[in-house]
Amino acid sequence: LSLFCAQVLKMIFTSPFPNTTEYYYVYDEGTSPCSEGNGFGRLKTLFLPIVYCLVFVVCLVGNALVVCVLLTRKKVATMTDVCLLNLAISDLLFVVPLPFQAHYASEEWIFGNALCKIMTGIYYIGFYSSIFFITLMSIDRYIAIVHAVYAMRVRTASCGIIISLILWVMASLPAVPSMVFNQEVEIEQSLTCIPKYPPGQETWRFFTQFEVNVLGLLIPLSILIYCYSHILKNLQRCKNRKKIKAIKMIFIIVVIFFLFWAPFNIVLFLDSLQNLHVISDCETSKRLALALQLTESISFIHCCLNPVIYAFAGEMFKTHLQKIFQTSLKRISSATSSNTANHSHSLPIQELGYSDSDRVL
Repeated sequence: LSLFCAQVLKMIFTSPFPNTTEYYYVYDEGTSPCSEGNGFGRLKTLFLPIVYCLVFVVCLVGNALVVCVLLTRKKVATMTDVCLLNLAISDLLFVVPLPFQAHYASEEWIFGNALCKIMTGIYYIGFYSSIFFITLMSIDRYIAIVHAVYAMRVRTASCGIIISLILWVMASLPAVPSMVFNQEVEIEQSLTCIPKYPPGQETWRFFTQFEVNVLGLLIPLSILIYCYSHILKNLQRCKNRKKIKAIKMIFIIVVIFFLFWAPFNIVLFLDSLQNLHVISDCETSKRLALALQLTESISFIHCCLNPVIYAFAGEMFKTHLQKIFQTSLKRISSATSSNTANHSHSLPIQELGYSDSDRVL
């Protein structure tokens, strides 16, 4: 059975944003392809569009509030502020393709080849930049606590802007191969947006998947563990009341990052082994396809939690956010009261039986 399925399922493509598995079958005479199964089909058409839309709305609201607070109230004055602003922008970019992906999961790709490439690029730039800025914030906290004297010179807004520009370039470069190879393809009378590699260039598929594993998990997680382990050592020597709260926050940051991104990267690595024919049976292929969809959906939730973990947890940030809500409520109430006043002024004229044209005259 393994050899039979290996002959049928020769190429497995990975969808652009994110790694939704789509099967491209090469038919041999007298064979039939591995079926995705009813469970996989129901997941794609019912569950995924709902998850994508919910993540899009929650992430949009949360990160838009972060941007609003930083630009209107708090002002971007420190390295931390620059990191927070860029992280929020990264998360907003990350979810831009989700409405397109929601429709794609329920039906087919109808948005054309150009948008296929553009949305792929936006997704991967948002993906890498988000993780890079989370890593930068960890380094920033490490320098602030472990190397406090040196921090005075480097933790400035101008330094943060320069580093941020470099990170945006670094996040854009890994997205280029995916943008180049992703295109609109018709498979079994259905339009898809998938990577299509020229003959003899299949190495690019393995390269793009392994770079997600390395740049998206292994390097960032190693830096997070190094930075926060040294921060914990310093905090244990302190007698500050807020020490326990800080330790809890560090623990939450590392654990949440691992829980949301590790499962997806592990499944993606197994999918790479499948592409190398290390794993070749049909049943495993179907399970990996389902696991990719589920772990990918779970990883999306991380961008919704970033504003809560990194911004709204701070007292000053909550104060600024409260002021924005109070100002907004005052404007709404004043607008409502003025409308009510205008309506009450017009009532006596209407009660006397005058029309709008009579009032003008």
